This record gives sequence, C-alpha cells and structure tokens, in this order.
Amino acid sequence: MLKDVQAQQDVRHIPLKHVGIKDLKWPLVLKDPKRGEQHSVAVVQLSVDLPKEQRGTHMSRFVECLKELGGVRPSDLEKFLDNLKEKLGARSAMVKLNFPYFVTKKAPVSGIESYLDVECHFRAEKGEKFVLDLGVDVPVHTLCPCSKEISKYGAHNQRAWARMTVRSQKPIWIEELVEMAEKGASSPLFSLLKRPDEKFVTEEAYENPRFVEDAVRDIALQLNADSRIDWYSVTVESQESIHNHNAFATVEKGEE
Repeated sequence: MLKDVQAQQDVRHIPLKHVGIKDLKWPLVLKDPKRGEQHSVAVVQLSVDLPKEQRGTHMSRFVECLKELGGVRPSDLEKFLDNLKEKLGARSAMVKLNFPYFVTKKAPVSGIESYLDVECHFRAEKGEKFVLDLGVDVPVHTLCPCSKEISKYGAHNQRAWARMTVRSQKPIWIEELVEMAEKGASSPLFSLLKRPDEKFVTEEAYENPRFVEDAVRDIALQLNADSRIDWYSVTVESQESIHNHNAFATVEKGEE
C-alpha cells in the first residue's frame, strides 16, 4: 500500500472553505427545448470543504466523480454534489460549469435561421441545502438616447452585453433569459442578416434608444414579474463606440 499523504493530520487547525480543481475542460450534454439536447464543452471548477484536522483532499476523486455526471439538470447536479461529498468525506461541495450555448435565431424579415452563441454558467453548491445559479452573458445592441436627441445625423450605437445570474425555484430555459435580455436592449443581435433584415434592425434600434441604465431596469422588471425567480443580479455593459471606456449599470434583487 502506498502512503496516503493527503489523509495525514494537520496540526495548524485551519479549516478550508474550498479545495479542489479548476480549468478542466469536459464534454457536456445540455437540455435544449427545440432539439432535445445540445452538446457543448465546459470549463469545470470543483471543490469541497476541508476540515481543520486533515492535511489535503484527494484531487483524483473529483475527476472520478465528474465521469459519472450525465445530463445537466438541477436534479443531476444535486445528485452529483451528494456523490462528491460522500467520496471526499466533505460537508459541502461546489461545481461551476462555464460553457457556450447556441440559440437558434430567425432574421426579422427574411426569416433565415442562424445561431447566436451565449456564454453561460451553472454554479451549484450543496451543504445542508442545495443552491443553483444559472448565468448567461447575452450580446445585444444599444443606441444612445442622448446622442439621438442632440445629433443631426443619427446616433452612436454599439454592441453591449446583458450579464444575468438568476436563482430560481423551478427550471428556467437559457432561451428565456436571452429573450428577456433582448427585450431590454435597443435591438437583438443576429449572426446572419440580409439587407432587408439590416434595415429593420437598424431602424428598430433607432426607434428604441437605451442607456445601460434603461436596459438593466427593463430586464429587472421582467425578472421581478417571474414568480420562479428568488434572486438575480444583472449587469448591462456597453462597449462604447465613441469613448475609450465602457459604460455599465448593475441591479440586484433586494436592493433599493
């Protein structure tokens, strides 16, 4: 038998909140409301707590447990964390999965389909209770109300991001959060647009100017109206086209 160094007693008596592995790339199978499932690649972070009397954790067991993770639903993640706690003798466990997800979009006039990629994450933790956060970074389009008001020849506009993290009582589709983000912006983004589509999107944005403050508040109103959502944090960040800085605004449920 080889000596188990990690299991040695530690005399410093300092408990650790998180010990684990990160930046591991792993194949992922996600539920897709239109296609049934979608395959992606996640960047994974896994951790457990470490009691004060134990020197180290057994890092290989994280990957062994990850091999048993199938599809990614709330029930799958909770079962996975329970297994992680058991295998590592921990009181709490955490998993974070960062991954790209593709949403099917139809151009507004031609109806041509293309994909919009959004960066997403699941962060789940299980101590005595199970907590799951879903995050999405949605690229959108904003047009400045002030620029429109004071300029003779149009208004400055740019790509922006609606970064949303929600905690809910019931499952929420990524597509639902994407739709909320786009409704808060001046216009959605598309990978493929023909000339009639470009005309539509440009004019829609011009008729729907938004500061980042406007966009984040409009998204918050939609989240407030959804009874499934217990908590959220939303930031809208605009990559300003006429400034050498970005503009952003943040709202979090529970703040006044």
